[in-house]
Amino acid sequence: MQLSIKTNCNMKKHIKVFNSLIYDAADYLLQRLFYAERSVELFKRNCRRLREVMVRNEIEYFDSDAVEKILLYEFQGRSTKELTPKEKTHFNHVIMLIEFSETGQISVPARCVKAPIIFSGPLGNLVCDFLEYKRTELRLSAIRLNCYKRHLSTFVNYCNRNEILVIDDIDLVILLRFIGQLDCNGTLVGITISTLRGFTKYLYEQKQLSVDYSIRIPRYRKINQPKIPSTYTSDDIARLISSVERSSPMGKRNYALILLAARLGLRASDISRLRFENLCWTKSTIEIKQYKTGRELVLPILPDVGNAIIDYLRYGRPNSKEPFVFLTQRPPYGRFTTSNVVTHVVQRAFKKAEIDITGKRFGAHSLRHSLGFRMLEQSTVLPVISEVLGHESTESTKYYLRIDITSMKRCMLDVTPVPVAFYEQKGGAFYD
Repeated sequence: MQLSIKTNCNMKKHIKVFNSLIYDAADYLLQRLFYAERSVELFKRNCRRLREVMVRNEIEYFDSDAVEKILLYEFQGRSTKELTPKEKTHFNHVIMLIEFSETGQISVPARCVKAPIIFSGPLGNLVCDFLEYKRTELRLSAIRLNCYKRHLSTFVNYCNRNEILVIDDIDLVILLRFIGQLDCNGTLVGITISTLRGFTKYLYEQKQLSVDYSIRIPRYRKINQPKIPSTYTSDDIARLISSVERSSPMGKRNYALILLAARLGLRASDISRLRFENLCWTKSTIEIKQYKTGRELVLPILPDVGNAIIDYLRYGRPNSKEPFVFLTQRPPYGRFTTSNVVTHVVQRAFKKAEIDITGKRFGAHSLRHSLGFRMLEQSTVLPVISEVLGHESTESTKYYLRIDITSMKRCMLDVTPVPVAFYEQKGGAFYD
């Protein structure tokens, strides 16, 4: 009897130590790695499951041996590939906890990095020459070059699979078969065909092909009605901005991001690439070279925008030598690898503010559209709107005219009333 009481007391003592370990690890995730509170709560729930397994199997010490027993008990010896997504999360939390118990730290999982597209062989070398020609002679932007690279890689991969390794083996039949097997939506098919037409024309001009297949490749035409831009009222934008939590480092960053999109109409691609050298505090301007168009753009640093950026730099931005203003909130605190980070920040803010987004887009670009819409409402002339939004010409800005319902109503003409005798005339369609 005394032995069982002693064993029970020891177990309670070890469980108390284990509980302390769980909360220390959770605090590390929250304070040091800036995990969301919801993610930390899930971590603690999964760890409490471990505690129950330890009690059930009379495991006193949480160490590597205990982890093996726990994983065997939880997953019955299945490999990680056989686990469900929920089980994989539980598995990762077990590994994170044992790492914290042994080292006092938790490593951030490495993020997936897309493998670079590499062209090789005679055909790949021609593609590289074509891309270099586009870059140096035609001065295409990085976005357009990446687009050419992606679509030409599908063609080169198709050729490699079919053992078409040299340019002399390519003819119109090969090109049409490649187009016929494309399995993507209409827009991507059109872009791929256009890219292929430009590539074959280049090869003909360089005397690599004896026939100009670019004029024989059928054109892909898809007629789309232009979509109406998604816009939000001034009240919606004010509600969105006020809903952003600004006490945490991540909140300060997100608030500054949203203001840049809502107040200045900057694209997500330009916000994510904003550098310190673009902030001209002496002139109170932001001076950038737009990533999409390559055009220079100068915008004023409005007071609320400037204060938000300063607040983030002083009290929210991690210590880093990166030249970019906005950084990730998890180690190693690098620049945004994609502009989607900005888009997701705005989307989460829209949902948190409970703004009606039914049938609308609600990313960073919708804030840009909303700014153009508000300027139209205030009767701002097109050249000014075009300058603020960084458009190359007012033709791009005319896209916003379709949402200016107020101005459209001014163009309405009264319909001349039709005399009743017209409907009652004998032999007419309405004659009774």
